[in-house]
Amino acid sequence: MVPFFIMHTMTELKQAIEEIVEKHLPDENHFVVEVKLSEKSGKTLLNILLDADEGVTIQACAKLSRAVSEELEAKEMMPEAYILEVSSPGLDFPLSSRRQFEKNINRELKISLTSGEEIQGKLLEVSEAGVKLLVKKKKEKGKKATEEEISLPFEEMKKSIVQVSFK
Repeated sequence: MVPFFIMHTMTELKQAIEEIVEKHLPDENHFVVEVKLSEKSGKTLLNILLDADEGVTIQACAKLSRAVSEELEAKEMMPEAYILEVSSPGLDFPLSSRRQFEKNINRELKISLTSGEEIQGKLLEVSEAGVKLLVKKKKEKGKKATEEEISLPFEEMKKSIVQVSFK
């Protein structure tokens, strides 16, 4: 039997792994943010980023890691030497799915636009087309700062990062 990884391209391998990961998610509360294949010290690195509506536990990552690893090995899908990492995206990891945006409603976001402009504001709502933010407008001398709701379509957003507050 010829191993799976020899017969298929990296794109096909990645798609097959994504299907395996989806199948082994702990429950419908969890979702995949990213599956990434890369090279590290002569070994293939498989990095799976897992998120959940209520936060990710280390137990959920470990359970997914075991299940994915067992299936990859049973189907001989990976080269002999590979590294599997399952984790949640860090605070500085850009939001990439509508579900991630919904999870962060009422939090402060910093959004880089395709135009090069940066906007920071409180995420109020998420729609099919984009997001609505509450943005503070700079005050003129002697006047109070005002707040304004703005809508941003997803296609105009290049990168969105949750801002951590230590207040």
